[in-house]
Amino acid sequence: METPGSQSSLHRANLERVVRAVRMAGSLTQAEIARATGLSAATVSNIVRELKDGGTVDVTPTSAGGRRARSVSLSGDAGIVIGVDFGHTHLRVAVGNLAHQVLAEEAEPLDVDASAAEGFDRAEQLVTRLIAATGIGRDKVVGVGLGVPGPIDVSSGTLGSTSILPGWSGINPADELSARLGVPVHVDNDANLGALGELVWGSGRGVKDLAYIKVASGVGAGLVIDGRVYRGPGGTAGEIGHITLDESGPVCRCGNRGCLETFTAARYVLPLLQSSHGPDLTMERVVQLAREGDPGCRRVIADVGRHIGSGIANLCNLLNPSRVILGGDLAEAGELVLAPIRDSVSRYAIPSAARQLSLAQGALGGRAEVLGALALVLSEMGDSTLLEGGSGGAVNAATLAFT
Repeated sequence: METPGSQSSLHRANLERVVRAVRMAGSLTQAEIARATGLSAATVSNIVRELKDGGTVDVTPTSAGGRRARSVSLSGDAGIVIGVDFGHTHLRVAVGNLAHQVLAEEAEPLDVDASAAEGFDRAEQLVTRLIAATGIGRDKVVGVGLGVPGPIDVSSGTLGSTSILPGWSGINPADELSARLGVPVHVDNDANLGALGELVWGSGRGVKDLAYIKVASGVGAGLVIDGRVYRGPGGTAGEIGHITLDESGPVCRCGNRGCLETFTAARYVLPLLQSSHGPDLTMERVVQLAREGDPGCRRVIADVGRHIGSGIANLCNLLNPSRVILGGDLAEAGELVLAPIRDSVSRYAIPSAARQLSLAQGALGGRAEVLGALALVLSEMGDSTLLEGGSGGAVNAATLAFT
C-alpha cells in the first residue's frame, strides 16, 4: 500500500505528471516536459524510459531549436476509440487511436427520425465493419463517443425532448449502444460535440470561451466556457434555436411561436424556395446555388444570416464569448451568411461584446461532430488508466490532433 509522502507514491505522482503533460500537448520533447512539470531533466528521462518500456508512450527523434531532440507522444498501440454521430439524415462513424490518428471513417445516409432501433442496428454494423478494416482487435476498443441531434437529460441519460426525435422516446442512447458493442459509451448532443471538435482541431483552437452554432434540421449551440463544454444542470444549455424572435411568428415544434429555429432551420427555410427550385431542394444545394449567384438562394441565406445574428447577439450579451463558430451545411456559404450575421451582431449586441467577438466558419465541416465524439471518449478517461500496462488512458480533449 502506498502512503502519502512515500517514495512509491511520489514516483507514481511524477509518472502521472509526465503523462498529463504529454496528453495536454499531444506531443512534447523531454526538455518541454521538464519545463511543463518542473521535474529535472534526469527524472524526466528516467520516467519517459519507463513509460516507453511499458508501452504507454512512443519516443521518436525530432529537432528543437536546431538541435536533436526526442518527441514523446501517447502510444498508438494503447487502444482505439470510436466516434458515432447520428444526424437527422446521416450516420457517421470514425475509429481513432491514442496517437491522434483517424484510422477509418465512413458516413452513410440514414433517416434517424424514423426508428431508433434501425439507427442503432446500422451504427453497430458500421462500427463492426470499420474496426475490421483497421485490423485491430475489438478488445482494444477503449470506449465510444455518441452524438445525437437532441438534448440529453443529465439525470436519466434519455433524450430530453421527445418532440425532436419522437421515434427515440424513452431510449437511453448510451445504454443501448453499450449493450450492443460491449464497451463504455459516452453520449452528448451534436452541437456540444461540434463545439468540442472545433475546439480541439478546428476554428476554436486556442480559444477558451466560444459558441459553436449548428444550423441544420434544427438550430443548436455548443457552449465552451473556460475551455470546457458547458451543458447546464439539466443538459439543455445552448438551445439557442428556441430564443423567441417574434411572438406572433410561426409555431415551433417546441410549442412556442417565432423561435429562431422557425426562421433559420432547413425544415422551415427550404419551403420558401421549393416552388421556384423544385421539391427535392436541400440546404446543401441552396448553398451551392447561392455561391453560383442564384438571387433567390442568396436572399434566403442573407435573411437566415440576419436572424442567426440576432440570436448570437443575445448570446454575446449574456455570455460574452470571444469566438462564435458557424457549423452545419449553412456554414459552407462563407461570407454570404457570415456578413449578415456580423451586421446583426453589431446592431443588437452590446458594443463592447461585439468588438471582442470574432466570427468564424467551422473548419471541420461535417466531421466536427464525429471528431468531437472521439474527443469526448478521450476526455472522459482517467489519467491513471494509461499507467496500467499501457492498455488505454486519458487524452485531454483540448490537445488532440486527429487528421
